[in-house]
Amino acid sequence: MDGPETKPSNFIHDIIDRDLKTGKYDRVHTRFPPEPNGYLHIGHAKSICLNFGLAARYGGQCNLRFDDTNPIKEETEYIEAIKRDIRWLGFDWEDREFYASDYFEQLYKYAVQLIKAGKAYVCDLSAEEVRAYRGTLTEPGRESPYRNRSVEENLDLFERMRAGEFPDGSRTLRAKIDMASPNLNMRDPVMFRILHATHPRTGDEWCIYPTYDWAHGQSDSIEGITHSVCTLEFEDHRPLYNWFLEQLGIFHPTQIEFARLNLSYTVMSKRKLLRLVKEGYVSGWDDPRMPTLSGLRRRGYTPESIRDFCDRIGVAKANSVVDITLLEHCLREDLNKRAPRVMAVLRPLRVVIDNYPAEQVEWMEAINNPEEPGAGTRELPFSRVIYIERDDFRQDPPKKYFRLAPGREVRLKHGYLITCVDVVNDPETGEVVELHCTYDPATRGGTTPDGRKVRGTLHWVSAAHAIDAEVRLYDHLFAQTDLEEGEDFTANLNPDSLQVLTGCKLEPGLADAAPGSHYQFLRLGYFCVDPDSSADHLVFNRTVSLRDTWAKIERAMKRQ
Repeated sequence: MDGPETKPSNFIHDIIDRDLKTGKYDRVHTRFPPEPNGYLHIGHAKSICLNFGLAARYGGQCNLRFDDTNPIKEETEYIEAIKRDIRWLGFDWEDREFYASDYFEQLYKYAVQLIKAGKAYVCDLSAEEVRAYRGTLTEPGRESPYRNRSVEENLDLFERMRAGEFPDGSRTLRAKIDMASPNLNMRDPVMFRILHATHPRTGDEWCIYPTYDWAHGQSDSIEGITHSVCTLEFEDHRPLYNWFLEQLGIFHPTQIEFARLNLSYTVMSKRKLLRLVKEGYVSGWDDPRMPTLSGLRRRGYTPESIRDFCDRIGVAKANSVVDITLLEHCLREDLNKRAPRVMAVLRPLRVVIDNYPAEQVEWMEAINNPEEPGAGTRELPFSRVIYIERDDFRQDPPKKYFRLAPGREVRLKHGYLITCVDVVNDPETGEVVELHCTYDPATRGGTTPDGRKVRGTLHWVSAAHAIDAEVRLYDHLFAQTDLEEGEDFTANLNPDSLQVLTGCKLEPGLADAAPGSHYQFLRLGYFCVDPDSSADHLVFNRTVSLRDTWAKIERAMKRQ
């Protein structure tokens, strides 16, 4: 991983630099605080890279803290998946794994402190009534009829809330701030709510749980976090974050907001992603079409490419949509260096080379990766019967079609030059089922000693040596670029987001390909071995095609 000093500065660096220069803080301590109610997605990767990157840049520390304040939606599965994804991305929180639930007792004591100071009260309004009393952006809220309870009554009720005397939703603890504030978050926000639910870590010890706004800032303070970096939707929550810390008189971190990642053809809402999983639109959180880190990993994305992507998009103060082609470009650049080149035929068409000896097998030298000289070479078997891609032949070729056609000569990569002399069609459907060709023995390795020009070069595999595989072709899960608007986002699902091809023919060296390994199928794209794969049933996922739209955009911008 590149050192932090190589990365450009941004407005968050400017704030931290100022804080260190003025002596506001003598160190930098950040945190990544996921809620364990789903799997991490590419948007979380931006936050992970930012928070851990800030700690690395300034020689500080970054905590992993789970915001586990809602036991109804949280699961141990999600906690383990989150830790696995962060480690895969290349970051280590060392011994600093914390949970908001670690601080439930202290948060309760802080709440008692505010009650005693006349800054918090127990409210009997229902959730619907609280919303009604809250007012609107243009109209002030109304004070709860329970707002002026005595300190003694509030302490008694709050203690009884903790003891489990009251049913769910019957009472809340609210901060007493200002029901006429122009900031709705300051209109007596809820701090604790009653919820008789078993917590994954604390079991049934608690039946009141803190809200995010109450737990977050105080957890930051307890851990000594200096810079609490969050996304823009929390900007309006910052006055409340500060108010709680000031009223308690405890260590005061600085909250800084940045623009979240919005990616074209993608949804980032965990609620929407959960719906895709629950309703069976995808096979699970790690479906390769999902923007989750586990899904991207299964599809074949590398942690290096995702970190590079996060570096390139940078940190901004205004929301925008990033073109997914940039993410794909970062992946191609990484895989171009690391992925061995191999030959695979996904939609095979049988080709018989009539003048090639029937029992002969030759071994052709092939370069493993032209971008990596140390990658070496391998030997490919060549025989009388081979497979080529069905799309690489046209019986009636259009203009500027340079691949195989009747009477036309093409080059077989690492093989020979062949010429099509006959076509066998299915008598009922007319479909091409077999080609007959001749080869030029003087063109071994695809060379042309006489200097003649051959414009078409095809990949192929020897039929006698080919291994069978299933290949899954993945595309964008959604057919529309911007998906954050509209009520039913599932109406924009791409019906062609997955094509499963069986009977694909691969060069024999891939028989022992390990799950997770990457390859470039010549002329077809980058592929990886799926975890479902086995020796008896090879399964490859298309990670990304070879067509690099973003590179073309960059070249066009440079020419302007």
